[in-house]
Amino acid sequence: MAWTIFTDGASSTTATLLPFRLSSLYRKNGVHVCLHRFLSKPLRVGVAMPTAPARLTVSLTHTSTSLSPVVASAMTTEASAKVIDGKLVAKQIRDEIAAEVSRMKESAGIVPGLAVILVGDRKDSATYVRNKKKACESVGINSFEVHLPEESTEQEVLKSILGFNDDPSVHGILVQLPLPSHMNEENILNAVSIEKDVDGFHPLNTGRLAMRGREPLFVPCTPKGCIELLHRYGIDIKGKRAVVIGRSNIVGMPVALLLQNEDATVSIIHSRTKNPEDITRQADIIISAVGQPNMVRGKWIKPGAVVIDVGINPVEDAAHPRGYRLVGDVCYEEACKVASAVTPVPGGVGPMTIAMLLANTLSAAKRAYNLA
Repeated sequence: MAWTIFTDGASSTTATLLPFRLSSLYRKNGVHVCLHRFLSKPLRVGVAMPTAPARLTVSLTHTSTSLSPVVASAMTTEASAKVIDGKLVAKQIRDEIAAEVSRMKESAGIVPGLAVILVGDRKDSATYVRNKKKACESVGINSFEVHLPEESTEQEVLKSILGFNDDPSVHGILVQLPLPSHMNEENILNAVSIEKDVDGFHPLNTGRLAMRGREPLFVPCTPKGCIELLHRYGIDIKGKRAVVIGRSNIVGMPVALLLQNEDATVSIIHSRTKNPEDITRQADIIISAVGQPNMVRGKWIKPGAVVIDVGINPVEDAAHPRGYRLVGDVCYEEACKVASAVTPVPGGVGPMTIAMLLANTLSAAKRAYNLA
C-alpha cells in the first residue's frame, strides 16, 4: 500500500505506509512530512474515515523535485477533501498558451483567431461571450464577434459561419448556445468547418471521439477541462470506476467517452436510471453535469472518491447582494466530508472551459500552418 506524491515532472516519490487517514502534508527542510492516523484495519489509501481518537505518527519522504504549486496547495488543506482549484489551473494553462502564442507571432508572424457568433440578447450568453473575448485578449489571441438580433433568420447565421469558414485569419468558430427556438441548432453547428470546430460539437469530431483508434480534431471544452483537472492533480483514471451524471451532447456523453478512452469503467446516470444513488456510491470518480442544485448528497459518495461538479445553478439567497448564489449539482459541504477531492462551484470547472477553448484555438492555428 503506498501514497504517491505527484510532481511537475514524470518523477514521483512513493512511501510505503500502513493504512491511515491523512491529516496534513507540508514541506520542511527538503522533506515532505505527512501526519496520519493509523486505523484498526487495512483500507485503500486515500479513503476518508470518520475522525476517531488514534495514535499520531509522522512519516518522512524525501524528494528531489518539489511539488507543483497546484498540487502542493491542495494537499496542505486541513479540510477532509482536497479542493481542486480550477481557477488556479486555468491560470497556469492561460500562461502556457500566452507564451506559445507569443512564440508563434515572433517566429512565424501567425496570430490565432477566434470568431464568436451571438444571436439574441440573453444576458448570460452575452456575459459568456464577453468573458471569452477578455480571455482571448489576455493570451494574445485575436477575437472576432458577430452579434445578430433575436429575430434573425437561420440563413443569416449560416452566412456568418460560412464567411468565417473562408477567412484564413480565423482559426476557430464558436456559435454561442442556446440559439433562439426558431433555429435548427443541428444545421447551424454542422455548418462550422470541422477544422475550425473549437467547441468540438461537429458530428465528425464526436464520431471520432466515440471510435477507438480515431482522434477527433477537437474535444468539447468542458469535458476536456474535467479530464485536464484530473491529470493536473495526479488523479489516476485507468482502471477506476467512474460515474457520469447527465448524458447531454455538450458534457455528459463526451466526458463519458473521454473517461472510457482513459480506460475507466464508466456508468452513466440519467433521468430513467433506477437507484442512481446506489450506482453513484460505487464510483471512484464522479462527474456531475445534470443542472440540479445539490442533487448529489454526501451519502451518494463513496469515501475517498473524487468529485468533479460541472453544475452551475442559481439558488435564492436573501443574504447575498444579488439575491441568489451559485451552487453545483453536488452538495459541497457534505461532499467535502466524504470525498478525497472535490471541485468548488464557482471556481472549479467553469474557468477550465474557457481555458480549453483557448487551447483548442491555438491547436487549430498550429494545424492550419503545420506547426509542431
